Amino acid sequence: MFTKDGLGSGVVYAKDGLILTNEHVVRGNTNVEVAFADGQRIPGKVRATDAIADLALVEAQRQDLPPATFQQQLPRIGELAIVIGSPLGFENTATSGIISGLHRQIPGSAASSQSLVDLIQTDAAISPGNSGGAVVNSRGEVVGISEAYIPPQSGAVALGFAIPAATAVQVAEQLQKNGKAEHAFIGLAPTDITPQIAEQLHLPDTAGVLVLSIVSNGPADKAGLRPGDVLLSLEGQKLNAPEDLLAALRNKAPGQAVNVEYRRGNDTREAKITLSERPAAES
Repeated sequence: MFTKDGLGSGVVYAKDGLILTNEHVVRGNTNVEVAFADGQRIPGKVRATDAIADLALVEAQRQDLPPATFQQQLPRIGELAIVIGSPLGFENTATSGIISGLHRQIPGSAASSQSLVDLIQTDAAISPGNSGGAVVNSRGEVVGISEAYIPPQSGAVALGFAIPAATAVQVAEQLQKNGKAEHAFIGLAPTDITPQIAEQLHLPDTAGVLVLSIVSNGPADKAGLRPGDVLLSLEGQKLNAPEDLLAALRNKAPGQAVNVEYRRGNDTREAKITLSERPAAES
C-alpha cells in the first residue's frame, strides 16, 4: 500500500476491495494506491480509521477478491508464524518464525500510543513496510496484523508484535458498519511510578500506576478517584505500568462497571467505575 508518505502492507478483508491495514500506514491520507499480489495497482480510498487500535479500512476499486480467513482464537506459543508484507518495499515477502509470546505490552509506549498493548509477539522478522500486513499460521489463517518491532539498535533480537486477529476483526466490523469503533474510557491519565516519584510522594514502593490527572465528571471522577491515587489492580488484574491499564481496558466495553483497587496515602481502597465511551477529543 503506497501513500504520499511511504508504504505499508494490508490484508484483503472483503471481496469487494476492502483492505485492512494499520491506521499509522494511512495517517494523513485520504487516497492511496493499493498494490495486489498479482501485480495490479489500484487507487484506494481511506474509508475509516481508528487510532486507538491502530487499524484502518481502505476501499480499492476491485471486485471478487479472495478475503483472508481470520482465526479469532489466540494462537499458542510455539506455533508457526509467517509474516507477509512489503518490508522496505520488497513486495510479496514472507518471513517465518514462531509465536513467542501473548498479551505483550511494549514498555513505555503508553506515553505516545494506546495501541501497543495486548499484542502477539513473534520472532518472525517484521521490518518497516510490514505494518498492516498479515501474520498467518500453518493453515494460512490470519492470527494477527503486524504492528511494530523493536529494532536491533535497541539491543533486541527478533522481537516483532502483532494485533490479535480477534481485536482486528472486532474493530474492522465496527469501522465497516459505523465508520468508527467504540473504546472504553476510564477518564484518567496514568503514569509510571519511578523511584524519584515514590520518594517525592512518600510511597512505600514503585508498584502500581499513578493517577496523574482526572477528567472532570468522567468515570474515575464520578467514582471518587483523585490525582495522586495509585491504581493497584483492575478486575483483579495487577497493574504494574500504564500499559497494563490500557491492556486491561482493551477488552472492556462502554457502560461496563469494573472494580479497581487503589491506594490513597496509607489506605488501600476499592471503587467501582462505570466506563464510558471514549470522547472524540480523547481518541
